[in-house]
Amino acid sequence: MSKLKFLLPIILVVATLAWAVPAILKAMPDRYVMRFPEPFQKIGLPEEQMAILPTAERPVAAQNLLISVAETKGTEYVPGTPTAFITPVGATFAAFDLTAAETDDSAQPETIEPTETPLPTPTPWPLAQANRLKGFQHKFQTWNNCGPATLAMALTFFNMNSTQKDTAKILKPDPEDRNVSPEEMSAYVNEQTQISAISRSDGSQEMLRRLLANDIPVIVEIGIEPPGEYRWMGWYGHYLLLVAYDDEQEQFWVYDSWFGTSEEPLLNAHPDGRVLSYEELDEYWPHFNRNYIVLYQMAQEETVASIIGDEMDDMVMWQNALETVQNETATDEGNAFLWFNLGTIYNSLGQYEEAATAFDQARSIGLPWRMLWYQFGPYEAYYKTGRYEEVLLLTDVTLKDRPYFEESYYYKGLALAALGDKEAARENLEKAVEFNPNFTLAAEALATLH
Repeated sequence: MSKLKFLLPIILVVATLAWAVPAILKAMPDRYVMRFPEPFQKIGLPEEQMAILPTAERPVAAQNLLISVAETKGTEYVPGTPTAFITPVGATFAAFDLTAAETDDSAQPETIEPTETPLPTPTPWPLAQANRLKGFQHKFQTWNNCGPATLAMALTFFNMNSTQKDTAKILKPDPEDRNVSPEEMSAYVNEQTQISAISRSDGSQEMLRRLLANDIPVIVEIGIEPPGEYRWMGWYGHYLLLVAYDDEQEQFWVYDSWFGTSEEPLLNAHPDGRVLSYEELDEYWPHFNRNYIVLYQMAQEETVASIIGDEMDDMVMWQNALETVQNETATDEGNAFLWFNLGTIYNSLGQYEEAATAFDQARSIGLPWRMLWYQFGPYEAYYKTGRYEEVLLLTDVTLKDRPYFEESYYYKGLALAALGDKEAARENLEKAVEFNPNFTLAAEALATLH
């Protein structure tokens, strides 16, 4: 009896801990749980989701999207054909009238006339075989802070000592936010610093080398499979800062805020940077439509325009991107990322039926389950084509156990409003605004709903 009296308090303490510890860990933000030993991480972190996003039926008309635009060049463009409508460069979502679903023509985007200003053409100066930019300071990222950390690293080239906390305050007010877009990063530079930045798609390796050869920093957005023992984590989106290249060795050097120069994150970072071969960039850069961000001083503005050339114009960039990705997809039809890129491009051209078909094809092949953490084209295409239930399916999957995406709340709110559930729409738009007060599209949609 005496032993039982002695053991009873211990049993009660152990039972209480067994119940309380998992509940406490699950209630903690992921960034704190990651600091515990692995057994506690397994208890507290959300379970990894399915390997791919929910699939769609393979569309019969998908092959029609691979007809080369070269046949249509020189013709007069009309609505419903490529380049009829243009949205801002790199756009992955747009503002919508919440009453758009009630009429047949209100969803049509505004037609933007081609610019009459002569466009710069690439300058054919000789390209140095190798070059290295000096003056960067490497910074390891904090939890889910790849974008702010990489941008802070790039700014050190211009003798700006902004920390990743400084950049994150505006780029992602909530530390749990999983994504910062290239457009948000370039806007930060243009609005918060004395230098300039531009974000584009459809980049090329030659263009990257020309920028570096002229001492102009550039950030690229790529997909990665974490190396070594971290490969189990699966596909992620990631930013890398290019600091050097060498054509003879066929490689770039990059500053990596996550893995530094080892196969273990946050361990070490050699001043030369991490090697990224031309072949690796060719494989993983198309996961994000070859997005890139250029940072430059005012004196370098003409040089940047000459290197980027006629793709400084949105219309030209998306038309060129369409032709490039059509040709690539025709030779690699099982590549889901290329079909996804086609969807993004068609969205930017205002061709939402074609975009939805391309996204269906990508999903039928299989996309990483984190894909909609970073790019939101399927939401836009399905919303514009009245497929609101598909929007809800994908937003719910993305937000499951990870309510950290203001863009998903935004599109979920739009879809619910279109389906007539105004109260649920308001709730989701409010969550988007609360999570990121700088996300003006959600605030505008909420005001419209009110």
